[in-house]
Amino acid sequence: MTHDDARWMRHALSLGARGAGQVWPNPAVGCVIVKHGRVVGRGWTAPGGRPHAEPQALDQAGDEAVGATAYVTLEPCAHWGQTPPCADALIRASVARVVVGLRDPDPRTDGGGIDRLRAAGVAVTGPVLEEEARRAHRGFLSRVLRGRPRLTLKLASSFDGRIATATGESQWITGPEARRAVHAMRMRHDAVMVGAGTVRADDPSLTVRGMGAVRQPVRVVISRRLDLPLDGMLARSAREVPVWVICGDSADADLRAAWETLGARVLTVATGPGGQVDPTAALEALGREGLTSVFCEGGGALAASLLSADLVDDLVGFTAGMVIGAEGQPGIGAMGLADLAEAPRFQLRTTSRIGADILHEWTRPLSSW
Repeated sequence: MTHDDARWMRHALSLGARGAGQVWPNPAVGCVIVKHGRVVGRGWTAPGGRPHAEPQALDQAGDEAVGATAYVTLEPCAHWGQTPPCADALIRASVARVVVGLRDPDPRTDGGGIDRLRAAGVAVTGPVLEEEARRAHRGFLSRVLRGRPRLTLKLASSFDGRIATATGESQWITGPEARRAVHAMRMRHDAVMVGAGTVRADDPSLTVRGMGAVRQPVRVVISRRLDLPLDGMLARSAREVPVWVICGDSADADLRAAWETLGARVLTVATGPGGQVDPTAALEALGREGLTSVFCEGGGALAASLLSADLVDDLVGFTAGMVIGAEGQPGIGAMGLADLAEAPRFQLRTTSRIGADILHEWTRPLSSW
């Protein structure tokens, strides 16, 4: 890997990040075409997943693509979908070299794009910045390799870890800057997910606001019995912004029909020994539907079930300089841990000040899966 290869691949990764949350079920790929040390074409996966990054960059480059080097964050696809294979597009454009950030594990490609390029006489280099590319594509990789989307759990709490007072008052523990940051995080995920208790208590809209015209995330609610308000914000807006409700097979058929009439999708999954929705089954159902990243905003019981099932990949915490006390509601429900060794642990990635609050982000190493 040369210094220039790393430099241009970082540029391609920054472009691909623009598609985060906007392109599922496809990966958010970035592509930069360079000739004689100058960028002649750039592209990233378009909202909805197509066009792909490579044909957009090639269209911009035009004849300048001949003999150029294309930097692509994920191996160019080798299969026909709704569009032709990107590997073929690069071959037709007569690029001389392709630098790949990461091999695509999707069985429809999985080395086939690289093989096709080399067979056509195109030099292929890579992986380049593989760890950075793996992190950039970790949602897509999770869906392909684990059958479920990457899951981020977000908590906004007081200094002593409470998300509401004993009476349920929670607006607002954190300040406006933190709330705006949450909207930006929602925008970078395919879906926002909450439990039924949060919907009943807060009547949230779960939309991205204040970020311009964006593809809204799917709003997912886990509700074993579908006992959700049919006149709430989610119900009233289900035809404008997607609402998916995940329930158990014992949910009332009339409630299922009512939600479907309102425009929501109802997904039925298995329940666990206690009758609650199995969180692993819920995420696998979302993966089958094409979601690659989910941003969970609680509540405490859902958060505890996800952590207990070892399904949380990233933790995002907003902590306010406020103390509520033991009578307040905890951010995480009971997990039944007897020993510290049983507690899930995460690695600290970043800390920063957001207005009057502290943002801390934690992650599980990609090597853990």
